[in-house]
Amino acid sequence: MINQTKNTLITIVGPTAIGKTALSIELAKHFNADIISCDSRQFYKEMTIGTAVPEKHELAAAKHHFIQNRSVFEDYNVGDFEKDALKKLDELFKKNAIQIMVGGSGLYVDAVLKGLDYFPKVDKTIREKLNKTLEEKGLTHLQDQLKALDIETYNNIAKDNPQRVIRALEICIGTETPYSTYKNKPKTKRNFNSIKIGLTADRDIIYNRINQRVDLMMANGLLDEAKSLYEFKHLNALQTVGYRELFSFFNGEFDKDFAISEIKKNTRRFAKRQLTWFRKDDAIIWFDFKTSKNEILKELNNKINLF
Repeated sequence: MINQTKNTLITIVGPTAIGKTALSIELAKHFNADIISCDSRQFYKEMTIGTAVPEKHELAAAKHHFIQNRSVFEDYNVGDFEKDALKKLDELFKKNAIQIMVGGSGLYVDAVLKGLDYFPKVDKTIREKLNKTLEEKGLTHLQDQLKALDIETYNNIAKDNPQRVIRALEICIGTETPYSTYKNKPKTKRNFNSIKIGLTADRDIIYNRINQRVDLMMANGLLDEAKSLYEFKHLNALQTVGYRELFSFFNGEFDKDFAISEIKKNTRRFAKRQLTWFRKDDAIIWFDFKTSKNEILKELNNKINLF
């Protein structure tokens, strides 16, 4: 073990189903560290199968935080997570100067490492009305509305993500100012060093792993899990891949096989967005997903020694 003199957070990123969980556990055991999960879909205790929550033996192998610690009935956003994660890291760094963070939610990663852009509070009824519009008129209607109000955000946002579109719109409407004007302000410097590593693979391998994972989720009971949440389909937490498509099956819009194929397709699209987000960050050190733990540790130790 290296003598650490400065608190360091090692963050593991990459597309869904690439093996981030397994690597995070290996590194946590090596450094005697805890794991901060920043996967925004895994916060919710009602969503287990469809969010690929780590298995019980994985959770037992290293101490995890922010896994199924919230309910879909709670309001919990990236700003809340930023505060909670930083508070937890302050506690953890008192025990060990190296800690691990893992997840594919780029915005949540950035919130912890860089801080968030400031957005004024707006009337909650705006979001409620936008959610109702989404249900009645569909996502395309909201996308057109955003295009009219803030073309810059429209051109840069993940437009097929209803939560992101609604968030941008509620700021546009509630402040009568484009969402984009609040973006990219100077961020707060953190009191720890940061090392970011990414796992990746050829596109065909990533897509094949995603397809296999969806089949496994279905075999493990995703259909029943989604059915138990169907009456709450309007909640923000459930506007996510794997649940939306099955809700459409329950509605009679899709047949079962088509719903499953849509989950696979939309998860592949999600993975592509994840890679697009992370590849903009030159600070990430990329590894093929089959790279040995020892090779990754060698690179990490070199980085840590530079601090």
